[in-house]
Amino acid sequence: MTQRRKTKRRAVGEDAADYSTNRKLQFIDLFCGIGGFRIAFERAGCECAWSSDWDKHSQVTYEANHGEKPHGDIHSVAVADIPKHDILCAGFPCQPFSLAGVSKKLSLGRKHGFQDEKQGNLFFNIAEILDYHQPSAFVLENVKNLKNHDNGHTFDVIYRTLTEALGYTVYHKVIDARSVVPQHRERVFIVGFKPWRDFEFPSFPSEGPKLSSILDDKVDPKYTLSDHLWEYLQGYAAKHRAAGNGFGFGLFTGDGVARTLSARYHKDGAEILISQGKNKTPRRLTPRECARLMGFPSDFKIPVSDTQAYRQFGNSVVVPVIERIAKSTVQALSHPVNIRPVLVLKMNEKARARIPNRTLSLMNYRATGKKQKSNP
Repeated sequence: MTQRRKTKRRAVGEDAADYSTNRKLQFIDLFCGIGGFRIAFERAGCECAWSSDWDKHSQVTYEANHGEKPHGDIHSVAVADIPKHDILCAGFPCQPFSLAGVSKKLSLGRKHGFQDEKQGNLFFNIAEILDYHQPSAFVLENVKNLKNHDNGHTFDVIYRTLTEALGYTVYHKVIDARSVVPQHRERVFIVGFKPWRDFEFPSFPSEGPKLSSILDDKVDPKYTLSDHLWEYLQGYAAKHRAAGNGFGFGLFTGDGVARTLSARYHKDGAEILISQGKNKTPRRLTPRECARLMGFPSDFKIPVSDTQAYRQFGNSVVVPVIERIAKSTVQALSHPVNIRPVLVLKMNEKARARIPNRTLSLMNYRATGKKQKSNP
């Protein structure tokens, strides 16, 4: 879904960047967590100009892997002090909009969505930065439920703010990471450009890897559930099955694809338990296995406790998904403004054989503007 708007000249802020040189595109890494966006965009040839995250434990992991400590709470930073950049990246906090987060807040009588004063209004910090710095592109990530939250009102506010108020052309799509990692993880991605640029979300493989690709052969016994916890989880699942609910643990073998890894995984590991055979209780994933499950490189450092590591990987983006989107974004920015790439006509040989040569020649001319000689 796209929308084209005329961009109004602003009295305050910065002009859009000039792409006449071969310099590296600069991006900022907001709500950066442990740097999944950063790894992906650096692989796409970009350079990080600035990063920010309020969580002190995530800052430790980020600094250990990227050599710099992110700035703290975004509310404490003046927008003008953020460096000029070409691309704004943000996996803004999803708990106010996720199904699990909303359910928990409702059960506790707390506000959710934009009414969540601590996390729900962070989107408007993004909008303020976009308005001031006028980057040529942005890439945002959030939970799938963002599109349906509050009967679609939340997403409508976000979309209209980005398009009508800020003048960006916006593309959005829900992508399941299971095509690149062994995890069912659906997230909505919102990509915007100003001025308009032709953009297509990248394609993904139809078949993805299995859990065996990320599991260790030998695992410390401390990750095996205690008999007491295993009995509790089985009883909890049975109780909810009897009530017609879907709550319970997820038990997997190496041939399966895991559920979504969440920030609560450190509590009991219930959503992703690994079978160890009939005569042994299952185990949790190790933090290193969680890193692989999220697509982080094998040399990624984990300098924090297991509890913090589980939280950090559960809150992260899937690196290979972001990497593909990053490369598509960079490709779109490499084209001249308002220019559509040449349409290439593709079809399989069976379909081509059923179409007369003269028709094929006409179709090719309409697509490329080049005449093609037809066979007699």
